[in-house]
Amino acid sequence: MTARSALVTGGTRGIGRGIAQRLLGAGYAVVVNGTRPPEAVSDIVAELSRIGSVTYVAADIGDRNDRKHLVAETLETVGRLDVLINNAGITSPGRKDMLEATEDDLDVVLAVNLKGPFLLTQELAKHMIEERAADPEFRGRIVNVTSISAAVATTNRAEYCISKAGLSMTTLLWATRLADHGIDVFEVRPGIIRTDMTSPAADKYDALIEAGLTLERRMGTPEDVAAVVAALVAGDVPYSTGQILTVDGGLTVARL
Repeated sequence: MTARSALVTGGTRGIGRGIAQRLLGAGYAVVVNGTRPPEAVSDIVAELSRIGSVTYVAADIGDRNDRKHLVAETLETVGRLDVLINNAGITSPGRKDMLEATEDDLDVVLAVNLKGPFLLTQELAKHMIEERAADPEFRGRIVNVTSISAAVATTNRAEYCISKAGLSMTTLLWATRLADHGIDVFEVRPGIIRTDMTSPAADKYDALIEAGLTLERRMGTPEDVAAVVAALVAGDVPYSTGQILTVDGGLTVARL
């Protein structure tokens, strides 16, 4: 293989799409994952294909059989996987007050946002370990895309906050476990990013930002997050495995 390869989950919209575009532009062969059938994303895949080599695999990472399918299709496509971007995620169903959230709500969010990325990492990390054993120059990189909700409480999205806090801990765990195998693991923690997920509350966020919620007076973009992810997987942030990079325009800076 001449090109490095990457798998981006949730890669057909929002932050994931921005990451896929950035990695394709940097010469990576990219496998893009989403839950929609191929015909529903054909225009998006065609657009990405104009940048570089891209393959779409439909799979729900919260489902055991779909994860197996995703792993098999990814490895068959790229042969050797250099980069895993755990980006796919869903918000809390109905954004209910936490006193009203159901067990089913918690199960579905944790399955996609926490269990899925953990088990996908487990499977693909084993592959990366084998690659490292065969090639001492191999350097795998894994990036978990979480959210400021890993540390900022929102009581009508409790399931989402819990899932992102859990995913944040998996970054520390995997960084610790995989360091001896030359695999770096990072967390990128976006703030308020202008995407499909935030669009229902965009007016509220714009007003809060104008009033000083963030130090940079704008919502973030997928391209902002993608630039940070690209730097991490390119090795431009060395000696930093296990670290959190917060991309929030200064929202979480403590101020008086």
